[in-house]
Amino acid sequence: MTKALRFLSLPLLLAMLAGCASDGSTVNTKEKAVMGGLGGAIIGGVIGHQSGRGLEGAAVGAGAGAVAGGVVGSAEDEKASSSNQR
Repeated sequence: MTKALRFLSLPLLLAMLAGCASDGSTVNTKEKAVMGGLGGAIIGGVIGHQSGRGLEGAAVGAGAGAVAGGVVGSAEDEKASSSNQR
Protein backbone atom coordinates (compact mmCIF):
# COMPACT_ATOMS: atom_id res chain seq x y z
CA MET A 1 0.00 0.00 0.00
CA THR A 2 1.39 3.39 -0.87
CA LYS A 3 1.96 6.20 1.59
CA ALA A 4 -1.01 8.17 0.25
CA LEU A 5 -3.41 5.27 0.74
CA ARG A 6 -2.10 4.57 4.23
CA PHE A 7 -2.36 8.26 5.06
CA LEU A 8 -5.99 8.44 3.88
CA SER A 9 -7.23 5.09 5.19
CA LEU A 10 -7.69 6.00 8.85
CA PRO A 11 -9.38 9.39 8.32
CA LEU A 12 -11.75 7.87 5.76
CA LEU A 13 -12.62 5.00 8.10
CA LEU A 14 -13.27 7.43 10.95
CA ALA A 15 -15.40 9.65 8.71
CA MET A 16 -17.51 6.68 7.63
CA LEU A 17 -18.02 5.54 11.21
CA ALA A 18 -18.85 9.06 12.40
CA GLY A 19 -21.45 9.36 9.66
CA CYS A 20 -23.30 6.39 11.13
CA ALA A 21 -23.78 8.14 14.49
CA SER A 22 -26.36 10.68 13.32
CA ASP A 23 -30.00 10.69 14.50
CA GLY A 24 -31.39 13.00 11.82
CA SER A 25 -32.09 12.45 8.16
CA THR A 26 -28.93 11.89 6.16
CA VAL A 27 -30.42 11.40 2.72
CA ASN A 28 -28.50 14.27 1.13
CA THR A 29 -25.27 13.31 2.91
CA LYS A 30 -25.38 9.77 1.59
CA GLU A 31 -26.45 10.78 -1.90
CA LYS A 32 -23.80 13.48 -2.27
CA ALA A 33 -21.07 11.24 -0.80
CA VAL A 34 -21.80 8.54 -3.37
CA MET A 35 -21.95 11.02 -6.23
CA GLY A 36 -18.72 12.69 -5.06
CA GLY A 37 -17.00 9.34 -4.69
CA LEU A 38 -17.96 8.26 -8.21
CA GLY A 39 -16.97 11.59 -9.73
CA GLY A 40 -13.72 11.65 -7.79
CA ALA A 41 -12.86 8.10 -8.85
CA ILE A 42 -13.38 8.97 -12.50
CA ILE A 43 -11.37 12.18 -12.35
CA GLY A 44 -8.67 10.62 -10.15
CA GLY A 45 -8.42 7.63 -12.47
CA VAL A 46 -7.92 9.85 -15.50
CA ILE A 47 -5.32 11.99 -13.76
CA GLY A 48 -3.61 8.94 -12.26
CA HIS A 49 -3.55 7.21 -15.64
CA GLN A 50 -1.55 10.11 -17.05
CA SER A 51 1.15 9.48 -14.44
CA GLY A 52 1.01 5.69 -14.75
CA ARG A 53 -0.91 5.09 -11.51
CA GLY A 54 -4.54 4.90 -12.53
CA LEU A 55 -5.82 2.71 -9.70
CA GLU A 56 -4.13 4.75 -7.01
CA GLY A 57 -5.44 7.95 -8.55
CA ALA A 58 -8.94 6.51 -8.65
CA ALA A 59 -8.75 5.42 -5.01
CA VAL A 60 -7.50 8.78 -3.79
CA GLY A 61 -10.02 10.63 -5.98
CA ALA A 62 -12.88 8.46 -4.72
CA GLY A 63 -11.95 9.10 -1.11
CA ALA A 64 -11.56 12.82 -1.55
CA GLY A 65 -14.75 13.07 -3.61
CA ALA A 66 -16.76 11.07 -1.08
CA VAL A 67 -15.58 13.24 1.81
CA ALA A 68 -16.26 16.47 -0.10
CA GLY A 69 -19.67 15.23 -1.22
CA GLY A 70 -20.52 14.12 2.30
CA VAL A 71 -19.65 17.54 3.69
CA VAL A 72 -21.84 19.29 1.11
CA GLY A 73 -24.71 16.84 1.68
CA SER A 74 -24.41 17.18 5.45
CA ALA A 75 -24.70 20.95 5.19
CA GLU A 76 -27.84 20.51 3.08
CA ASP A 77 -29.29 18.07 5.64
CA GLU A 78 -28.56 20.47 8.51
CA LYS A 79 -30.18 23.33 6.62
CA ALA A 80 -33.27 21.24 5.90
CA SER A 81 -33.43 20.06 9.50
CA SER A 82 -33.20 23.57 10.91
CA SER A 83 -35.90 24.86 8.56
CA ASN A 84 -38.22 21.97 9.53
CA GLN A 85 -37.90 22.72 13.24
CA ARG A 86 -39.26 26.26 12.94
